[in-house]
Amino acid sequence: MKNQLARLTSLLAVAGAIGLYSGCAGTPIKESTGEAIDSDAITAKVKSALAHDSRVKSGEITVTTFKSVVQLSGFVDTADQKAAAKEDAKAVDGVKDVDNNITVK
Repeated sequence: MKNQLARLTSLLAVAGAIGLYSGCAGTPIKESTGEAIDSDAITAKVKSALAHDSRVKSGEITVTTFKSVVQLSGFVDTADQKAAAKEDAKAVDGVKDVDNNITVK
């Protein structure tokens, strides 16, 4: 009985460790837990930067971040607004690249 309990405890510890490490790993199409947290923080910082830039109509721009790459989408009135939005996003700490998919109306 004591031996079985020790084996069961060891088995549960190994299973828990496998679940812990495999559940957190990122893949090319899925962010790890840490990457997802970083992406959420970057998205918030980019949205804030856009909101504070009078050159940009931030209400019509959607910001999405995946593995520190920011994607901008939505609509603006001018090419200058589109360029300013990309400039703002690139200036945020932690941003690796910006995909500017904003459409000029």
